Amino acid sequence: MDVFYNPQGVGDVLIVPVKQGDRLTTTFERKGDIVRITDQQDGSILGYNIFNASSHFQLAEHGKIQLTEDLLSKVKRLFEENNLEDSLNFDLTPKFVVGYVKEKEQHENADKLSVCQVDVGEETLQIVCGAPNIDKGQYVVVAKVGATMPSGMNIKDAELRGVPSSGMICSAKELGLDNASEKKGILVLEGNQEPGKPFEL
Repeated sequence: MDVFYNPQGVGDVLIVPVKQGDRLTTTFERKGDIVRITDQQDGSILGYNIFNASSHFQLAEHGKIQLTEDLLSKVKRLFEENNLEDSLNFDLTPKFVVGYVKEKEQHENADKLSVCQVDVGEETLQIVCGAPNIDKGQYVVVAKVGATMPSGMNIKDAELRGVPSSGMICSAKELGLDNASEKKGILVLEGNQEPGKPFEL
């Protein structure tokens, strides 16, 4: 899970997004330096803005920051100090990991799509992929559900042409890697890799 801190562009605010919502139906509630953002229609929490962030946390990084157990524990402590009892049970497992394509089958309803079974360590994900170079036996980079791509796109469970898909097999360009090829196709990792190992962007 990523949080965001951009003191030059936004100010001394730590942004903690939880899920996307419609700006027209959002409501805001402030307790101390914490602003809770909720969806007025269903009451779900969309995120938090923590003002005067530098006085509460030591944030050496700017921009997108991975939420660690240490930073989360400090956020929880701040919530307790402000009598906010919200559950902050966020999934902190890596969202960009090495995957191994165990099986690849033709999509029954789309000529250019493949249905892949991808080992990501503790589980096997079914991912629908449109890359022309995807094949069984490859080590690839998987953006799991909950990942935020460099473009800002959030990865969610989806259904593509009637087939469920959980996650995305990524190209170098989608990952924002330097010298990414303009050719269409996913990034194939060389050598033996460990499925489930975090892939550092």
